[in-house]
Parts: sequence; structure tokens; C-alpha cells
Amino acid sequence: RKIVPPVYLLMTLVLMWLMNQFFPVYRAVYPPAAYLGIIPVIFGIAMAAIAAGMFKKADTGLVPFEEATTLVTDGFYRYTRNPMYLGMFLMLLGGAILMGSIGALLPMPIFVLVIRNHFVLAEERFLEAAFSRQYLDYQSKVRRWI
Repeated sequence: RKIVPPVYLLMTLVLMWLMNQFFPVYRAVYPPAAYLGIIPVIFGIAMAAIAAGMFKKADTGLVPFEEATTLVTDGFYRYTRNPMYLGMFLMLLGGAILMGSIGALLPMPIFVLVIRNHFVLAEERFLEAAFSRQYLDYQSKVRRWI
């Protein structure tokens, strides 16, 4: 059984916290400016939750690689093919801003690579097989991220 993306999100947050505590590299943002990190955290949570709700409403698989019965293309999906993953990235970005150090940013590219290589690319193949032309048309109009 594969590790689901929210687990990678939590592992990355823990790694960010550890980096911030033990290898802060450079403190770039101090309170009260650091509290602006709350904005991307809240927006990321909302984006991921709304996108997940759209899957539930469409009665299609939410967990990666579950059967997709509907191609969701409205809401945030009009602007990005991966709003749940983008929402997770925004949560991490906000967390790094709240922590304030460059060290907290260092695990973020690893998260992006893991999500891209272990989920996004395979999901794109999966969706192309399930929805063929409909997905290819959607893919040509909407970017992977932003």
C-alpha cells in the first residue's frame, strides 16, 4: 500500500520544523511579519478541502489511483490540474514563512518532487487511459500547477 500525499505533507512539515530548530541557516522573517504565513496556510487548506469536496460531489475516487468515474474540471480545476497538491504546497510555504528561516524551506522541493514523481505523473497516465480525448483536451488547456 502506498503512502498517501497527506502523510508526505506531515512528514515534510516535521522535517521543516526540525530544519528550523537545528539548521535554521538564516532567519529571514521575524514576527510579526512571519504571521503572514497564516494566509497561504489557510488558503492552502481551503483549496485542498474545496477540491476534495468537488471529488466527493462528483462521486469519483479521492484517494490517488482509486477509480476515476468523472473528470472534474470546474472550480479550482479550471486553473490547475492539481489543486489538492497545490493546496498542500501552500500549506508548507505558509508554515515555512511562520517558522521564518531559510532552513525550513529546504525540504519543500523534495515534497514537490515526490508528489510529482510518485503521484502526478502516474495520475496523468491513469486519467488519460480512463478519459482519453476528454482528458487530453483538458490537459492542453489547464496547466499542471499554475
